[in-house]
Amino acid sequence: MAKPISLEKILFSQGFGTRRYCADLVYADLVKVNGVLAEDPGERISTEGLTLTVDGKDWEYHEKAYIAFNKPLNYECSHKTTHHASVYSLLPAPFVERGLQCVGRLDYDTTGLLLISDDGQFIHKMTTPKKNIGKVYEITTASAITQSQIDHLLNGVVLDDDPRPCYATACHQISESVLAMTIVEGRYHQVKRMMAAVGNHVAQLHRAQIGAYHMPKDLPEGQWRWLYPDDLRLLSQSVDAS
Repeated sequence: MAKPISLEKILFSQGFGTRRYCADLVYADLVKVNGVLAEDPGERISTEGLTLTVDGKDWEYHEKAYIAFNKPLNYECSHKTTHHASVYSLLPAPFVERGLQCVGRLDYDTTGLLLISDDGQFIHKMTTPKKNIGKVYEITTASAITQSQIDHLLNGVVLDDDPRPCYATACHQISESVLAMTIVEGRYHQVKRMMAAVGNHVAQLHRAQIGAYHMPKDLPEGQWRWLYPDDLRLLSQSVDAS
């Protein structure tokens, strides 16, 4: 069982502001602990199964944050954007305050499953090719996809900035111009450049799956949800799209 922590420290750890500000939230009667109004910011509380209510909004306590986000079109995975709004602008302020980062990036014109966390080890695990965790992209192409192009993707293509070939670990043709392709790397614009290398062009790109975890069908664009232990186990499984 987790050791009890002061309420002030819990609020601070969740991204609700400085320690002083968190204490002031309690003194202003703006914090409830499991539905009960809190009075003392120094009260030591068990974090197990803890739900806070801060200024009228419920908040589950998570020592480390792991969330799935359905990235919409025309958002950048950066705090300092250039031409488009940031995905962080769509998240609750406490997530930004506590330093959550995108687990890898999706281009501004790519939609779909994006993981966001403040756990550095998790971020490294999910992004290193050594763990062989597949990312499945649904690719809508400008021209019909041929079997020759699929074979080339599976056998490996060489991109112009690296002599090492990069491979699709699986390909599943959904329709004439839609391909589900699995890769384990995350090179710059990799999917678009791989398709260009085999003589086609990406018109739309959507990430649908990481490991064995699929984008939840009931998660709207621009929305997020917590990831729980069962979800994290699915993310760690190497499952292809074939």
